[in-house]
Amino acid sequence: MNWKAMSFDWNQVRAFLATAETGSFSAAARVLETTQPTIGRQITGLEESLGVTLFQRSVRGPVLTEAGRDLVDHVRLMGETATLISTVAAGQSQEVTGEVSVSATDLFSAAILPALLGGLREAAPGIHLRIAASNDISNLLQREADIAIRHVRPSESDLIARHVGDMRANLYAAAEYLDKVGRPRTSRSLADNAFIGGRDCDQLVSTLQDKGIPVRRENFAFSSENGVVQWELVKSGHGIAFMPEFLGETTPGVEKVFPDLPSLDFPVWLVTHRELRTSRRIRVVFDLLARELDKAM
Repeated sequence: MNWKAMSFDWNQVRAFLATAETGSFSAAARVLETTQPTIGRQITGLEESLGVTLFQRSVRGPVLTEAGRDLVDHVRLMGETATLISTVAAGQSQEVTGEVSVSATDLFSAAILPALLGGLREAAPGIHLRIAASNDISNLLQREADIAIRHVRPSESDLIARHVGDMRANLYAAAEYLDKVGRPRTSRSLADNAFIGGRDCDQLVSTLQDKGIPVRRENFAFSSENGVVQWELVKSGHGIAFMPEFLGETTPGVEKVFPDLPSLDFPVWLVTHRELRTSRRIRVVFDLLARELDKAM
């Protein structure tokens, strides 16, 4: 180890990385909760200690020089390592208390999670669980959430993913709607109905067509990116939608449309950051969710 080579100031390195990531001194100051002049002084100090120019200053903002571009990837690795050090230290020094954030889709958060969390208060009363109900995939590497429930397996090598089972979805509609329009007798006759879509209606059109249902984009009278809203539209009699079986089979006044149609199966993955597994509070919530989801699937 060349100890003499490690003579730079970490705060100066942070200022450099934040500026490179955000694109300006002022934005770097905001994320680091300091002032723009401080950021400027720290970067100048780093340049002097390293003997290179890292940014070209211009009226349009700082632009990385060739030396800066060569350095930024190494500094980014340093930043990630520093984050991991803080994460591991926090996990080893804390008791089973504190906040744990769990990210899941809005429908999953509203309809499934509450039933799974009954034992959490008994197992770890000091944990505060924050549920981030969002249909966007949270970036666990950037700590947007501690744990995520996803329907696709993550590709990032620094994430731990456990397949906890598969869920089924079927076409459902309110009995009131089917009483009015008639119950379809064939898959082709489903194309005469109104459908409720999500974020990507065109993808759902393709899925239905693959199942022999010749629907068109015009069939979708309503759509919403929010799964809870979609389900309420179904229950209110506005049309047909693919919904999880656990909802459709347990909700009064809702029927499976054309039961002979094969279900859609989609996996459920429980995901967390590899280093976060060293945190006792994250481990408690992760293991509880894995156990309860395994029983529910």
